[in-house]
Amino acid sequence: MNFQQLKARIGKGEIDTVVVVFPDVFGRLVGKRFTGPFFMDHVAKDGTHGCNYLLTVDIEMEPMTGFKLANWEKGFGDFAFQPDPRTLRVIPWLPGTALVLCDLVYDAAAGGDARGARKQVDEAPRSVLKRQIDLLARRQWSCNIASELEFFLYNQTYEEVHAGGYRTLLPSSDYRIDYHTMQPARDESLFRAIRNLMTDARVPVESSKGEWGRGQHEVNFTYTEPLEMADRHVIFKQGVKELATQHGKSVTFMAKPSMTEPGNSCHIHCSLAQGGRNLFWDPARKTGSKLFRQFLGGLIKFSREICYLFAPTINAYKRYQSGSWAPTKMAWAYDNRTVGYRVVGHGGGFRIENRMPGADANPYLAFAATLAAGMAGIQEQLDGGDVYTGNAYVDPKLEALPSSLNEAVDLLDRSKLARSAFGDHVVDFYVQTGRLEVQAFGNSVTDWERQRYFERI
Repeated sequence: MNFQQLKARIGKGEIDTVVVVFPDVFGRLVGKRFTGPFFMDHVAKDGTHGCNYLLTVDIEMEPMTGFKLANWEKGFGDFAFQPDPRTLRVIPWLPGTALVLCDLVYDAAAGGDARGARKQVDEAPRSVLKRQIDLLARRQWSCNIASELEFFLYNQTYEEVHAGGYRTLLPSSDYRIDYHTMQPARDESLFRAIRNLMTDARVPVESSKGEWGRGQHEVNFTYTEPLEMADRHVIFKQGVKELATQHGKSVTFMAKPSMTEPGNSCHIHCSLAQGGRNLFWDPARKTGSKLFRQFLGGLIKFSREICYLFAPTINAYKRYQSGSWAPTKMAWAYDNRTVGYRVVGHGGGFRIENRMPGADANPYLAFAATLAAGMAGIQEQLDGGDVYTGNAYVDPKLEALPSSLNEAVDLLDRSKLARSAFGDHVVDFYVQTGRLEVQAFGNSVTDWERQRYFERI
């Protein structure tokens, strides 16, 4: 749907609300709802504005300190929201509603390029990914990418789990349901709505299935290029929460909602292409190409230092547990789920599966990190090394992933790759974001501490 088609549907009374949003540093969609006529008359061309603190608040919406981008000293001005017409779509689970994603840009007074285009905010997640896509395009290459998301479904509303302090959660299945078709049928009305309505909202879904945890599910998307996939990913996460609410249930995309259950992953499948040809595949040798091995070599070498962009929360590092289906070591293998990088498929479908990110990852940043590390491997002509065989969980010779958010933030701060790929100001921005999250957790008293120390200390 383009803006002219939207205008016609608004005129017919089919659409009366347009949600204008951008993805923040947590991957949440924030913005405004406009009436249809006002959107067409003003916002479609000129965009809208919002406080620039939206990139520097914590998840509780408290303004955070230590940022050059936006702060009290500068008075927290505005960023402009510039609608991307390619992202316009109907949201079929919300009556009369369309949605458009925006790029964050500086106000026209801040200047623009020779064409009058306003400068994008480099630190915004969408901008971070677009920079890596532009670098790829200079080689006349493209990237095919898909994320697959896991989440837990509970038989309570968000209001009910909030009132209960998130302590007594009722999973939607009584036992583990990996590939099961019986207990997931209890919730088929919800999952049928997810599969069909997401596809109607231009988020094409291939399948849904039960996962290894109680009440855990996975949904797979059709692959596409990185920016479109990241846009679909964030719309999917918000849409599933809205659909679950409509069915009297709740979901979580936390990386590790319970230490007695598996974590929620966001496996990222990717390959490079040129003119429709998979550059990761060598058709003469019927195996991975030299380019594939170089890209993989970059992932192996650099993923530890950019792990924050795969795992941006305190909770994310609880997911990296031995025997948990989440990786703990830097290694690659063919079709081996104990390693960080699993290589699957053949021919046009030959690809790398990055198993490091959890479902809490911001897809724009995780995709950008995957491309930056892989392209650095090509630039440096690295090699992925020998294929790993065996159980990577128990191999002490393999390099381990970071064990905490604090360690990951320190690694990002010192990463020459990240500073070269994203820019010092972007890295400094996300290092500060991560350090403030570590600080917030350090200043909190948890249920674990009360249970452990209340009586026995």
